[in-house]
Amino acid sequence: MVLSFFGLTPQYRVNLFSQIHDLVYHGGGGFIHSEVYNMPIWLRIFHTNKISEWNKKQNEEMEKSQKSSNKNELQRPNITSAEQFNFKK
Repeated sequence: MVLSFFGLTPQYRVNLFSQIHDLVYHGGGGFIHSEVYNMPIWLRIFHTNKISEWNKKQNEEMEKSQKSSNKNELQRPNITSAEQFNFKK
């Protein structure tokens, strides 16, 4: 049954509840369900875009740090050998 006048379309409901979930779950505890549900659409979209930008930036920084560290080279501790201290074996 398709709504003819009042009410939300099924696709709009999916988008709305997806935005609510994303803001409440990924919002770092800054939002509660009722706040997001009653939030203006433009403000909901603004917050979801900001969270998305932040996640992309974090991923880029993580990839950059992984590329800069050479995984093939084993990092060894800076310990000198016992011969330098005149220890007898």
